[in-house]
Amino acid sequence: MASFIISSSLLNVADVESALADDSCGGVVIFIGNVREKSHDRNVVALEFEAYEPMALKVLESIAQEIKEKWNVEHIALHHRVGRVEVGGTAVIAGISSKHRAEAFESCAYLMSRLKESVPIWKKEIFQDGEEWITPHP
Repeated sequence: MASFIISSSLLNVADVESALADDSCGGVVIFIGNVREKSHDRNVVALEFEAYEPMALKVLESIAQEIKEKWNVEHIALHHRVGRVEVGGTAVIAGISSKHRAEAFESCAYLMSRLKESVPIWKKEIFQDGEEWITPHP
């Protein structure tokens, strides 16, 4: 089972925990990506995310299928913000539940790597002295 959400609302780790809950799973890994205050020695004010949501959700489903083919996982979750996210705010929460911890760790890292490589969500860094799209923008 998978839970994919793209939202302009604040993300809640409890929602991801709930999506991953399964008494048959001994390994649950949750990654929380927050906006940090520095990037390339520049002071970050915020990040701004845009997404092509229908395609992003389809690509996430495809990634979930890849993960299930490579690892024995039960549940996959990825909740991502769009819009402006201030320093310290949560931009993404990803998680995996599986019977064993090694599979949960490996597949969660893979989920985050594939997110950055192929999901149509774009990030702009907003600095005190300007702004810059970090991922190619449509």
